[in-house]
Amino acid sequence: MLAGAVPKPDPQSLPLRGDLAHIALAGRYFVPHYAVPQPRIVMPGGARLMSAPSDTASEICTLMEGDSFELLDISAGWGWGCLGPQGPVGYVHLDHLEPLS
Repeated sequence: MLAGAVPKPDPQSLPLRGDLAHIALAGRYFVPHYAVPQPRIVMPGGARLMSAPSDTASEICTLMEGDSFELLDISAGWGWGCLGPQGPVGYVHLDHLEPLS
């Protein structure tokens, strides 16, 4: 049961936006859509997790080759997602991710 306003979390700590959230957050946060993550693996060479879908955005961290990434949304060559429901959360170039086989 939702009981009113909740504090807004750090956008890099929970996979939650105004329009979309990780399915694991259903019941805790209200958004129009919840996404079941599409598992991806970080390709050789690693990938930068960015705060926005831009090469000039600040880097949150570096994902290592073989890391699992939970893809929640795709737009203009970037994937938005997280390492897990507790974060970190950010954007990765899609060409650095491959589907889990």
